[in-house]
Amino acid sequence: MSAIALTRIHSRTRELVPGFIVSLIVAAAASFLSEHYGAPVMLFALLLGMALNFLAGDGACKAGIEFTARTVLRIGVALLGMRITLEQIAALGWKPVALVVILVVVTIGVSVVAAKALGFQRLFGMLTGGATAICGASAALALAAALPNHPQKERATLFTVIGVSALSTTAMILYPMIANWLSLSPQVAGVFLGATIHDVAQVVGAGYSMSTETGDTATVIKLMRVAMLLPVIVCAAMITRMQGADPTGKRPPLLPWFAVGFLVLACINSTGWIAPVVQGSVNELSRWCLVVSISALGMKTQLKELAAVGIKPILLMVGETVFLVVLVLLLLHWGL
Repeated sequence: MSAIALTRIHSRTRELVPGFIVSLIVAAAASFLSEHYGAPVMLFALLLGMALNFLAGDGACKAGIEFTARTVLRIGVALLGMRITLEQIAALGWKPVALVVILVVVTIGVSVVAAKALGFQRLFGMLTGGATAICGASAALALAAALPNHPQKERATLFTVIGVSALSTTAMILYPMIANWLSLSPQVAGVFLGATIHDVAQVVGAGYSMSTETGDTATVIKLMRVAMLLPVIVCAAMITRMQGADPTGKRPPLLPWFAVGFLVLACINSTGWIAPVVQGSVNELSRWCLVVSISALGMKTQLKELAAVGIKPILLMVGETVFLVVLVLLLLHWGL
């Protein structure tokens, strides 16, 4: 490697380090608060990040915060693939797979139509619908990374992450009560919880609060929803290409590199060759990448911008969440 290249790398590293370290400190604080107070770590990361939004202005931290909110986010999404194995999906048979595919496709489709009816862009419906139907904040961040750039995209992403985190926490408390009220069997309750709660952590919390069998089933169903992230990202990338969103004339790849990484890691994980300690380490690294990146994303926004969104986006996300519950209960009633 030439001296010029080394100099450039050194200069770029020095430029990025301050913003990255600040994002890392915010993520560590968010993790500490989450462990001690039980609220979603993503929500704490966002709120703490927004409290430090002045750091994302023109200053030493700006470049590092931009890098963390974009590139570190994509790394975290790619590493999510290590949560999935083909055996986990096959063990439950074809019915849960059909249920997951139907609920993801229908929920996103209805969300896109509802967003348009409320006066939003269809892509906002895809963002909120994907977060609701797939895996909460992680899906919102992954879809935002694949969707076309737009002046309001970051604010829409932040609102979606905040909304889906709050709704997921509420669901973790309420949905086990609904399962008990409906007298669902442990396995059916697991399918219900895994198919309706947004974030993985809340699914695990709700499932194992009922029983081990319910928790195991809920986790696998949830991971099947996470697996739907890849085809939805591909669809988002195709939309981006068709719209020619980049004014420089560069078209984004049909399959973004982080989606390829997601698929490769899922296939590797399915071989059974990965030691549990390695799998756990990768999953933890993925979680940290997402928390660090959302801390940076929080720093790039201002609370007054989020307060200006009005009531319609809130109604859209609550409506999507209620629709998902009704849809899953109907599909379970029909034998899926």
